Amino acid sequence: MSTLPAKPGLRRSVPDWFGNNQQLSATAQHERHVSTTIRQEGRSLRNQTRSQTVWDESDSSRRLRDRVWDVSRWRDVLESCALKVDDEMEALTLTKELSEQALAATAVPLEVSTECLTLREGRQGCELVTDSVEEQLRKEVELIERVQLSLQQQIDQAFEQLCILQETRHQLTTDLQNKMEALEIDKSCLSLTIESSNISLKTNPTRIPPGSSTPQEWVQFSQYNVVRAQEAMQASQQTRENMDLSRAQLRNELETQFRATEFALRKRTHLEEQARDELQWQSTKTEEEMAEMERDIQGLEADLLAKTACLKLAHTRLDTRTQRPGQLEATILVLRQKLSEAQLSLQKMKLHQARMLQDLSRKQEAVSLEQRSLSSRARIATATAAAATATPPHVPLTNSSGRSGLQLLAL
Repeated sequence: MSTLPAKPGLRRSVPDWFGNNQQLSATAQHERHVSTTIRQEGRSLRNQTRSQTVWDESDSSRRLRDRVWDVSRWRDVLESCALKVDDEMEALTLTKELSEQALAATAVPLEVSTECLTLREGRQGCELVTDSVEEQLRKEVELIERVQLSLQQQIDQAFEQLCILQETRHQLTTDLQNKMEALEIDKSCLSLTIESSNISLKTNPTRIPPGSSTPQEWVQFSQYNVVRAQEAMQASQQTRENMDLSRAQLRNELETQFRATEFALRKRTHLEEQARDELQWQSTKTEEEMAEMERDIQGLEADLLAKTACLKLAHTRLDTRTQRPGQLEATILVLRQKLSEAQLSLQKMKLHQARMLQDLSRKQEAVSLEQRSLSSRARIATATAAAATATPPHVPLTNSSGRSGLQLLAL
């Protein structure tokens, strides 16, 4: 009988074989259990991460929507504030122009008042008096100069306030433009989805750009711009009210002074006309009296000549009859005395008449100067009426770039 060849290697026993089979089965079951656990955990993690991703995306979109609403709200606030600043700048500009017109309107009254003072310096003799008209005219010149100084100061103050408003407007416009750009970016981000074609992975997307601000700083910056603009507008409104009130007060003071000067000038003119008329009447009467006196002197001279002839006759007769000529000589002496008195009175009247004519000429010249002053002062009423009815021209507002009519962008 032939012997079978033995297989090489270690032989195991049947129990080992069963043990190996059991070990393989147990390991397979364990691995399947582990795999099942991992699969379950993977599914759970997938569900969890999917839910978290959806939630995070929804939360991110909500935050973006909140941000868009917040930026939109501040955009509306800044836009409204900028429009109010524009209105205030226009109102202040118009008020400033009214003050400039009021300042320009004082040039004619000052010129007229100075002209009246110069005209009245042309009076001569006793007519060159320091009267109420001169006093009122000097007060008028001082008042006009004070009004001009006050108006110029108000105009300078309004110009400075306009510069502040312009700077504030520039800050609001810059902030508003930044808000609009940020709003466009946030809206663009809000419109993106996972199906958008322009999405991609970015390098370091969580980086914070240099110069970035915190939400608190962002809000505080816009609040500061709005509060500063409101304060500037309040200061501008107060400036306008002060300018309007001051301009009205100065106008009333000027009108009161104009009326006082006008009254004093008319009163003085009336008094001078009365004095002139009285002097003319006196001069006329004096001329009439001088004419009567000259006729009387001629009569006295004729009587004296006649009495001399009679005296010669009496002398001859008396000498012949050795009698005195006392009666005729006494009559001739009285006539000569009266003739001398009449001639002296006539001479005095002529001298006084010459003085009256000289003074009458001066009074006439003074009346003429007062009338010229009254005529010149009519220009004040014309200039005042023109200034009161004038409408200030519209001056277009400009923004910080020098362009007029800044357009505020809207969503």
